[in-house]
Amino acid sequence: MTLDNINRAAVDRIIRVDHAGEYGANRIYAGQMAVLGRTSVGPVIQKMWDQEKDHLKKFNELMVTFRVRPTVLMPFWNVLGFALGAGTALLGKEGAMACTVAVEESIAHHYNNQIRTLMEEDPEKYEELLQLIKKFRDEELEHHDIGLDHDAELAPAYAVLKSIIQAGCRVAIYLSERL
Repeated sequence: MTLDNINRAAVDRIIRVDHAGEYGANRIYAGQMAVLGRTSVGPVIQKMWDQEKDHLKKFNELMVTFRVRPTVLMPFWNVLGFALGAGTALLGKEGAMACTVAVEESIAHHYNNQIRTLMEEDPEKYEELLQLIKKFRDEELEHHDIGLDHDAELAPAYAVLKSIIQAGCRVAIYLSERL
């Protein structure tokens, strides 16, 4: 994908928010690993974290290629992401997995919205970006399912916890697209 004839505002917004989201996911998994890294669920979290590291690396590259500035909120996502990961992990593996389910479901929904936007704009022009977002969305959905397989729904107040985390994700997405 080149810089020629693209909707610069849309591409900037997509890359900025997706970079912020992948950064936040990395911080969440770092927080979970700080608490649960030496437990039986540690390798499961590490595997998901490794995929998120790959996602972040790719969006770091896209930020340079398309000359997109990061969101000014990165310091907040650094602290809040780690705190969310560690805080939910303190509830046990079920809490960490509930966080994973909530976040990954929100991100998959967000990625689907971006896919729709790019398809409506010009699917051929944005083919590379579309394929990347689809791949990452599918991996996020795998993480979602892993969370369910590891007892996310047994977390204390699962429905409330999930709703609060997803509301936070919506706010983070909204702000990161704009700031």
